[in-house]
This record gives sequence, C-alpha cells and structure tokens, in this order.
Amino acid sequence: MTGRESTSRGSYDADRGIWCEITVGGFARRPALFLDRDGVIVEDTRYLGRPENVRMLPGAADAIARCNKLRIPVVLVSNQSGIARRYYDWDGFHAVQAALADALRSAGARLDAIFACAYHADGSAPLNVGNHPWRKPNPGMIASAVERMQLDAARSWIVGDRDSDIAAGRAARLQGGILLSRAEQTPAGEATPTRPAEEFRLERAGSLGEAVSLLLARGNLAPPAG
Repeated sequence: MTGRESTSRGSYDADRGIWCEITVGGFARRPALFLDRDGVIVEDTRYLGRPENVRMLPGAADAIARCNKLRIPVVLVSNQSGIARRYYDWDGFHAVQAALADALRSAGARLDAIFACAYHADGSAPLNVGNHPWRKPNPGMIASAVERMQLDAARSWIVGDRDSDIAAGRAARLQGGILLSRAEQTPAGEATPTRPAEEFRLERAGSLGEAVSLLLARGNLAPPAG
C-alpha cells in the first residue's frame, strides 16, 4: 500500500486459522510497535471472545494514541487458541476487536494492523497444529506484518506479558522487547527461538504506558533520519 489509507483489509480462512487486517498504510521503512493484546491492552480474562468482557487496562489507549500521533505504526499480534478450542469463533474475535476499536477511538487512538493466529495443539481439526509458523513464540505474524507493511524490523520493538511474545520478537530479529510485569514462562513443549542476547534488547515495565514512555524517551521508535 502507498500513502495514508483507511480501508480495512481484514480477512480470515476458517481452515487456515489466521487473521490479517491492515487498516492504515504509508509506514514503509518505519520501525513499528508490536503489541500483544490480552494483558497488555486489555485485561486478560482467559479466552476473551465476548465484547462485553473487554476491559481496557489503565493508560493503554493513551499510550497507543501517543504512538499514533508520532506516526509510529502500532501492530497487534495475538494468539487466539480459544478459536481452535471452540470457546468462540472468528465472529466473536471480530466483535471483541470492534469493541476494542471503539474504546481506543474514544481516546483518539487506533491499531494500524491486526494479526491473529488461532492454531493450537489442543484445538479441534483443522486448527490442531501446535507449532504453526504464525503462533507465538514463532515469528510468523510479525514477519508477515513486516513484509506487507514494509516495516523496519531491525528498529522495531514488541511489548508483551508472556515469554512467548518476547521470543517471537527475538526470532523476527526486532531490536528489542519489553516484558510487562505479569510475566509467564513459555509453556513446556513450545520452542523458544533464540538470538544472541547482545543483539536483542530485553527490558521490563509495569504497563504499556510505562513501556511506551521508555521507548519514546530513548528515541527507539524514531524513523531514520532523512
């Protein structure tokens, strides 16, 4: 895409179990902020599939709005195993995202792209795939966003509340990741892609607002000069 676009290009395939939606373009060669959803932007209520259960975390919308104003692309990358487990379906996911979009809009904020993966080893066929390339800690969602939006991966960051979020950013060769305080160890049996520690910066913060303030203060998400 070229220029600033506001047309939604969401799509999913029930057999493939992946979702891709790019709502705003014009971010070529810019570093991005990749975000997990549950536990980072909204409360983690375990398998969030109903819009009435969406509860924004304090300061999250304002943090995203700060990035929006600076033309920093904000990209959601979310595992959605609740779909594979049949706790809800893609319609439920879309309804939750619509409620989230409304909450963000009220704060002058938006997500520029949404990527989701429904695959999980304990899911129902055909989504019972345990190590799908898009499922974090694998980097597929991030890599797809980088390719489709022409982002600068080497200067991008990810914020998540699980080790699998950080591992996905490391595997995608982002500059670094910020792990929020509600850390969770990577589940047994899930591969954790590695990269030399000196090449990937790991930070910790108590909230998305704190993480964004840290990154902006250091100029980590600034576009390249010229």
